[in-house]
Amino acid sequence: MSASELLGIEPLELKFPFELKKQISCSLQLSNKSDDCIAFKVKTTNPKKYCVRPNMGIISPRSTCDVLVMMQAQREAPPDMQCKDKFLVQSVVTTAGAAVKDITPEMFTKESGNKVDEVKLRVVYVAPPQPPSPVPEESEEGLSPRASESEIGNTGPRESSTARREFVDTQERSSEVAALISKLTEERNSAIQQSNKLRQELELVRREVTKQQGGGFSFMFVLLVALLGIILGYLVKT
Repeated sequence: MSASELLGIEPLELKFPFELKKQISCSLQLSNKSDDCIAFKVKTTNPKKYCVRPNMGIISPRSTCDVLVMMQAQREAPPDMQCKDKFLVQSVVTTAGAAVKDITPEMFTKESGNKVDEVKLRVVYVAPPQPPSPVPEESEEGLSPRASESEIGNTGPRESSTARREFVDTQERSSEVAALISKLTEERNSAIQQSNKLRQELELVRREVTKQQGGGFSFMFVLLVALLGIILGYLVKT
């Protein structure tokens, strides 16, 4: 709040979030806490750089007035972001019912005999607000929730899928081996049965020939026995 006896002024520093090539504005509030009508006027040391709306006016008793100060777009930043511009708020007591058109420059001079209050305001450049960071907050374990979900999504299902495929392949190979063993066992049993059957038939033939020839062996018998022996040996090897 200002030390003026007529107007309360807030703030005493005009803070502009400085950005190149962009028009920037800030507001100023003038408060009349007296029972008189107060006329005010706002001046600046750099009128080409700033636009003040309104730059003068009448504030009724126990009332306030908002003043908008706009800084024109700047093409370059000042050294060290320091600004030497100043503003001056002048105020005087005026007659009740006075209008803005009744305000004259002479009202704010000492020669007029009016008590003129003057408050100087500084201009300060501040950094513009920064956009929020896109980086997600870290979880309790030091990893962001998004990263944790990504790791779970990339490693867990992939490892499970690989293990599942290996388990299925192992089962399939085991089934194939079991089927092959079963098939070989069946073929072996069949060969043994055929071998036993041939032995029985050979024995019957031998007995029959023995009965017919009185214990002698003909050439055909020997040939038949040899043939049956070859077949029997082949089946046993198989």
